Amino acid sequence: MRLDKYLKVSRLIKRRTIANEACDAGRVIVNGNTVKASYSVKVGDEIEIQFGNRSVKVRVTDVAETVKKDEAKELYEMI
Repeated sequence: MRLDKYLKVSRLIKRRTIANEACDAGRVIVNGNTVKASYSVKVGDEIEIQFGNRSVKVRVTDVAETVKKDEAKELYEMI
């Protein structure tokens, strides 16, 4: 699954267009590398998202095309 879609489905970022812009701006780092929105997310990847002066770091535990709002937190674990 594409990184921008994963960020939206997991609800780490509210909209896919915003996720795409964050990737283009270099604010999303996967496994220590700045990646584009088209990066293919795999289980075990570590994603770091920089929101202004704060940073969120998560590890991918599952990849699903669609999930309910309550189950979205099961797609990742906070580091």
